[in-house]
Amino acid sequence: MNVRLFTKAQFRIGTPSLADVTSPVDKEWANRIRALAAEKDAVILAHNYQVPEIQDVAHHVGDSLALSRIAATVPESTIVFCGVHFMAETAKILSYDKTIIIPDERAGCSLADTITADQLREWKAQHPGAVVVSYVNTTAAVKAETDICCTSSNAVEVVQSIPADVPVLFCPDQFLGAHVQRMTKRDNMHIWMGECHVHAGINGSELKAMVAAEPDAELFVHPECGCATSAMYLASEGVVPAERTHILSTGGMLDAARTTKAKKVLVATETGMLHQLRKVNVTTVFEPVNRAAVCKYMKMITPEKLEHALVHGTDVVDVPRDIADRARLSVERMIAIGTPSRVGE
Repeated sequence: MNVRLFTKAQFRIGTPSLADVTSPVDKEWANRIRALAAEKDAVILAHNYQVPEIQDVAHHVGDSLALSRIAATVPESTIVFCGVHFMAETAKILSYDKTIIIPDERAGCSLADTITADQLREWKAQHPGAVVVSYVNTTAAVKAETDICCTSSNAVEVVQSIPADVPVLFCPDQFLGAHVQRMTKRDNMHIWMGECHVHAGINGSELKAMVAAEPDAELFVHPECGCATSAMYLASEGVVPAERTHILSTGGMLDAARTTKAKKVLVATETGMLHQLRKVNVTTVFEPVNRAAVCKYMKMITPEKLEHALVHGTDVVDVPRDIADRARLSVERMIAIGTPSRVGE
């Protein structure tokens, strides 16, 4: 089977003109937001799963790690992170001396919440000598207990960098872990049974039904999805040609969208991703495998809350210095492998 795993990814950088805005955003509001950002010496970062209005007014759009790395390099002293809480924490870890703001600190993450630092320490105690590999979709406290982080596009390479005789504890996403285990054929890999409630809800039966209804469509499937295994099975059984089945990070989806010649692509990830896919390729039809795959936490960041955050400087995200220092090491070890995966989530 020749299922392609994309590892190279691109994201939108620079400050786009508001004339390029494609969502039904109030241009007066957008101009006011940009003016406030300039006044506050702030840069606005938006995750791919944010509502279109937020994506289009942001200075940079991408995945959490890509945006956190941008936060560390931009000259502005304040970062307004439109995403979920662990993402803002990661930005703080990589740019500790800057002020990090999230428009609603209650915007959590069901995947990050599946494992705590205490649970990870207990798991490590049960497997002395094992190397802990944590997906970047984890809290700062969990990263601080981690040996090396990974993204969905470099997880295979990160695990392959660990000696074959050394046990691996992989957390927290069970579907990404299963994908890595399939690709590496590693039998000493222990996988935490966590999941993103949105991606887990995109199941194999829905994917099979969509493939049956759209036999000529390509498949873009995020490895966090519950249907990732089904996608690989369908390809191996010839239900859908393997060359049209792509297990992709969000950044990989953007890469593939730019080059695909398909008339239609079925997309298995959070529906907010469709906005960027449709912007980079206006000739292909991108349809969600599950239209209900909407993250309520991502959608907690609204245009009104973004404006409130810029006006009032809230909500500030902080991470204790010792935790940030330890967490930073796990990210730096990943980057040292040589696959920083600028947008590999």
